[in-house]
Amino acid sequence: MARFLNATDRSEQPHIWEQLKDAIASSSGFQRWQLEHRSFDNQIQSLSLDHQVRSYLRETLETLAY
Repeated sequence: MARFLNATDRSEQPHIWEQLKDAIASSSGFQRWQLEHRSFDNQIQSLSLDHQVRSYLRETLETLAY
C-alpha cells in the first residue's frame, strides 16, 4: 500500500529519493531508455543520473497519460 509523506517525514525524502533513483536506474526499462536516447541525443550522457532518471520518469508518465 502506498505511504504518503506528511510534513514530519520530509527529512526522509532525500534518502527515499536516492533509493528510488537507484532502483529505477537499475531497471531494464531505464537502461533501454538510456540506450535509445544515446543513439540520437549525445547530451544525455552529460546529464547527471538524477536528471536522467527525472527525464525518464517524465517521459514515461507523459506516455502513460497519453
